[in-house]
Amino acid sequence: MMGISSFSGWEVVIGLEVHAQLATKAKIFSGASTAYGAEPNTQACLVDLGYPGVLPVLNEEVVRMATLFGLAVNATVARRSVFARKNYFYPDLPKGYQISQYELPIVEHGELFITDGDGNERRIGITRAHLEEDAGKSIHEGLGASSGIDLNRAGTPLLEIVSEPDLRSAKEAVAYLRKIHTIVRYLGISDGNMQEGSFRCDANVSVRRLGQKVLGTRAELKNLNSFRFIEKAINFEIERQIELIKDGGEVVQETRLYDSDKDETRSMRSKEEANDYRYFPDPDLLPVEISEEYIEAIRVTLPELPDAKQQRFVNDYDLKSDAAAILTTSRALADYFEAVVGATDARAQVAANWVLGELSGALNRENKGIGDSRIAATDLAGLVNRIHDHTISGKIAKQVFEAMWEGEGTADEVIEAKGLEQITDSSAIETIVDRVIAANPGPVEEYKAGKDKLMGFFVGQVMKETQGQANPEQVNQILKAKLND
Repeated sequence: MMGISSFSGWEVVIGLEVHAQLATKAKIFSGASTAYGAEPNTQACLVDLGYPGVLPVLNEEVVRMATLFGLAVNATVARRSVFARKNYFYPDLPKGYQISQYELPIVEHGELFITDGDGNERRIGITRAHLEEDAGKSIHEGLGASSGIDLNRAGTPLLEIVSEPDLRSAKEAVAYLRKIHTIVRYLGISDGNMQEGSFRCDANVSVRRLGQKVLGTRAELKNLNSFRFIEKAINFEIERQIELIKDGGEVVQETRLYDSDKDETRSMRSKEEANDYRYFPDPDLLPVEISEEYIEAIRVTLPELPDAKQQRFVNDYDLKSDAAAILTTSRALADYFEAVVGATDARAQVAANWVLGELSGALNRENKGIGDSRIAATDLAGLVNRIHDHTISGKIAKQVFEAMWEGEGTADEVIEAKGLEQITDSSAIETIVDRVIAANPGPVEEYKAGKDKLMGFFVGQVMKETQGQANPEQVNQILKAKLND
């Protein structure tokens, strides 16, 4: 396989189809539970099982959530949308069709913005977002030569978000996907859990020679369940298609499965066209009609969205853009940061450093999210305050943080219990400095001869004598005064 650098001379065209499971308690057309992890086939009612004579009833909450998403991405929310039957036969689809939206979706013509590899902002169009029900799940492991069908997911509400073919690299595709992931979680309409299948993605990938106007034949990649695998799968597929064309072959329109163990895509089936599904309006469901008043009532519930929050963090807190971007990847993280800032007198950048540094590191080590932090925002602010008022040094603060993380109390309690308060008594520091200078006549002579870098050595010796508790600024000032005397 050629390297990514060999893509020169070719243009990559990518469109993504994202399936976000909506965070409703009941399914889209029945009252069955959507809770994750139940025993197989214990959360599927007669509607989900496709029994004759039962009728679907639309869950109004999914309409609210889809409308909220449409407003968040500056899209048109349809006053009238229609559910259709998408006909195909597969064991995990008991009705023989899936209820989805086709010609008249609830959301159309949206947009969002990503930053490309050169740091430039790029607009990515969103063709549509439509509501549909999920299918069940076929299980092939642990059943010998047999396969099992779990219909717990059947009828689970999905919002399928379809991008324009505006993405030009695997990195751009991941950036777009991360932005969608962030938005649906900010809105509270999906938990975005990729491991549980509540946020899934299919990628349509094609290539064409630079300057060519006609789009190349696309392949659809399935089974993409992590941001890392999505990037790897797309890059593999780009290389596969370029090599195939260079060798005189032709790309065929098909669905391909990504095998993360082998890091390759392989053919799954020929790609169906819309007419293969024989779409027609579902006769059991009325068109969804919503008013302007309904839309405006939902608009006022929109939270501050990631891009706006990021810009506010830059403007109000004087943060760098990259720090603000990380802090706004989730509402919970942004709220935590603002709670720390609100409870400390230190600069916001200091609070950001602790949230993005020690706290994030501790959470990552235990594979936890901000909601699982062992240290409350007000308690982290207490630690930052003790640095700000020079009670402890930044180095000692890390020791205090670890004790707080292990449940040993607040910053003040840990400092007092361990005797970690910073030494700020000038006469005490001066005594230790005199002792260090007297014990190191050789380095003193070298320093006075112009070897200024030895200042670090002397500071280190004083800090060692005081077990890191001397005020570093005072140590530097006193050392300079005595060594330059």
